[in-house]
Amino acid sequence: MNASVPGLTRAQFKTLSLAALGGALEFYDFVIFVFFATTMGALFFPADMPEWLKLVQTFGIFAAGYLARPLGGIVMAHFGDLSGRKRMFMLSILLMAIPTLLMGLLPTYASVGVLAPILLLLLRIMQGAAIGGEAPGAWVFVSEHVSPRHRLFACGALSAGLCSGILLGSLVARVINASFDENEVLAWAWRLPFVIGGVLGLLAMVVRRQLHETPVFAEMKERRALDAGLPLKTVLREHGSAVLLAMLLTWLLTAAVVVTLLMMPTLLQGLGVSRADALAGNTLAICATVIANLVAGWLADRFGAGRVLLLWSVLLGIAFWLFYSAALAGAYSPWLYMLAGAAVGITALVPGIAVGGFPPQVRFSGLSFAYNVAYAIAGGLTPVLLSLAIKDDPAAPMHYIAMMSVLGIGLGLFVSMRKPRLLAA
Repeated sequence: MNASVPGLTRAQFKTLSLAALGGALEFYDFVIFVFFATTMGALFFPADMPEWLKLVQTFGIFAAGYLARPLGGIVMAHFGDLSGRKRMFMLSILLMAIPTLLMGLLPTYASVGVLAPILLLLLRIMQGAAIGGEAPGAWVFVSEHVSPRHRLFACGALSAGLCSGILLGSLVARVINASFDENEVLAWAWRLPFVIGGVLGLLAMVVRRQLHETPVFAEMKERRALDAGLPLKTVLREHGSAVLLAMLLTWLLTAAVVVTLLMMPTLLQGLGVSRADALAGNTLAICATVIANLVAGWLADRFGAGRVLLLWSVLLGIAFWLFYSAALAGAYSPWLYMLAGAAVGITALVPGIAVGGFPPQVRFSGLSFAYNVAYAIAGGLTPVLLSLAIKDDPAAPMHYIAMMSVLGIGLGLFVSMRKPRLLAA
């Protein structure tokens, strides 16, 4: 058990706050697509296509963003390890804002035919490349601005910021659907959240200009201790076990976020829940996730990451089973959804544990490679495979999250038994 430690300095708190705010605005750009999945399916595919196939194709385009993550993440991480964390932190948000803005200006299938989904796919790939550098880069950035004893809370605060971006997307979707009728949304109002996202992306760039390079990277640069070769080569040659652990942790994170928060509004509507009620519950769940990230991070710094990971994994399995089984039975409860959202606080623990497995010289490359490859596979395939599985097994999401809960329990036990490795922050 870690002893109690002093609080963060004012400068560290400011860094965490600005990084979290920037991450929230960028993550909004990445996830707003999923909140309009049904609308996008109607606008970017033929009208006579079966609804289930439209949903699969739309989630397929959503998944393309995940499949593009490794390339963007690996490239940005390479330069982040060699030329600085902050530069890539700034670049990733520019690469996100531009395609988001362009999405809001796209012609639909009715105007240009098959070219419409192709253009949408290309922009989604650009978004994926950007987010591939954003999330791991942000976690490395905040973890290197604090003591190792505060690393899990710092990563939890950043994760809370990223989840706040999902919350912002949920709120914007609710406002759009409350302010305009279905015909207005299909005609033009669907464009508003993407245009707003582009503007928010530019705002996030302004916010991040106030941040400074991490002390860890600045010290390595001054001592000329940066990796002399290809950082990723060093990672694969010397840190294979850390990569494997980070990939398994990422799989757990992906399941919690993608199924519980991103896909759920659409899945609930498929169970007969109204769009308004589904989005209202989603908002409560994400609020719970944001708070739970901060709590889980604080607890992990105090009592150990493995123990808290085990606890939150059990919570994830039980809470999601209660929530989704009730929804299947026609007794959808936003309060049970909120409890399931609190279980997604597990996302605070994943990056903090994974970051600690890599030395500073290759930390960005190691985390980015493991996280993005795992997310591309799990995050890219989950929406499509679950959409297909639900046709034959309506309880498929419950079974999948239960399996992930078991994985999390195993990882929690492993981390608890492993000798802690506190690297220089």
